[in-house]
Amino acid sequence: MKKAAQYNSYNQPVGYPITDWSTREYPTKSILEGTYCRLEKVDPEKHLEDLYQVYGPQSKPKNWTYIPLEGFENKIEFSAYLTSMSHSKDPFHYAIIDNVSGKALGTVALMRIDREQGSIEVGFVIYSDQLKKTRIATEAQYLLACYALDVLGYRRYEWKCDSLNEPSRNAALRLGFVFEGIFRNALVYKERNRDTAWFSIIDSEWPKTKARLKSWLSVSNFTVDGEQKKTVE
Repeated sequence: MKKAAQYNSYNQPVGYPITDWSTREYPTKSILEGTYCRLEKVDPEKHLEDLYQVYGPQSKPKNWTYIPLEGFENKIEFSAYLTSMSHSKDPFHYAIIDNVSGKALGTVALMRIDREQGSIEVGFVIYSDQLKKTRIATEAQYLLACYALDVLGYRRYEWKCDSLNEPSRNAALRLGFVFEGIFRNALVYKERNRDTAWFSIIDSEWPKTKARLKSWLSVSNFTVDGEQKKTVE
């Protein structure tokens, strides 16, 4: 719902009042449980073998086009990288675990954390081909948004990507993010320019978006073979 217009004593329009705001906490929860998957804080001892299948030489080169790193050629280098991920506070990295197989199928992170202003971004969305376009992928995003917006109480939840990354842009819209615009010449990566597309969900929009995703993720919305009966509406 749109907030009513506010004016100060000089009859100038100003933002709506926020009287009970306090600094948000950093994400710390090590496990986020869902129906089809769970998110576990990245742990090199637990997740190295599975995630090497996602990040290592078996991954398709085209999967790395819009990600600011490349796939790893050997396990020693990837182990060091995974260890650094596990120690990071921002980004705070999770492995996405399939509840059936118990395998880690990708990673996702909460990052660019502004505790004072209540803004937080979902990023490092790196999926195996097995994970893409599945209910697990959607539930992983749902669990992370619930944690950021409901539990930690952030006001703004962001999604950013290369403006030319059409799959990422479509995914953001499907998940309920609102397109805000393009930041031109935002980054230089991989020896090329990146214009960055910005999307967000704000706290007042989240209850409706959450209900829509929760309905789609319901077990009753899937056949015994895991096919959806209704699309996200």
